[in-house]
Amino acid sequence: MNWSAAYVGIPFKDHGRDRSGCDCYGLARLVYRGELGIDLPEYGSYASADEHAEIAALIDGAAAGPEWSPCAGGRSFDLAVFRRGRLATHLGLVVLPGIMLHMADEDAAKVERIAGPWSSRLVGYWRHAGASA
Repeated sequence: MNWSAAYVGIPFKDHGRDRSGCDCYGLARLVYRGELGIDLPEYGSYASADEHAEIAALIDGAAAGPEWSPCAGGRSFDLAVFRRGRLATHLGLVVLPGIMLHMADEDAAKVERIAGPWSSRLVGYWRHAGASA
């Protein structure tokens, strides 16, 4: 069984950071802590998931840190960053090449192909130094 199965079905919760509910960044934090032993920053400064500009700034700021580097993607635990509208406000975790775990539109965490509707929204991939093998 793949590591992602343990996270499928976690419900959406604005600002959520645990198994009772997560937003997309909260899901990334939960996976990084649970699977890699890496504690990502909290980033709880936005009021709700509707504040897309603030979320985009947080994602950009996190990706700009020294522990993150752009990559071609395709390795487990790489972050795939997506636009929603004009701003990069969504992320998923690569499970396998072309497959991601993400929080699906205020529903629940699920595994989906990156191809299809997500491919045109893909901004890029980022790899955490602690996730490098």
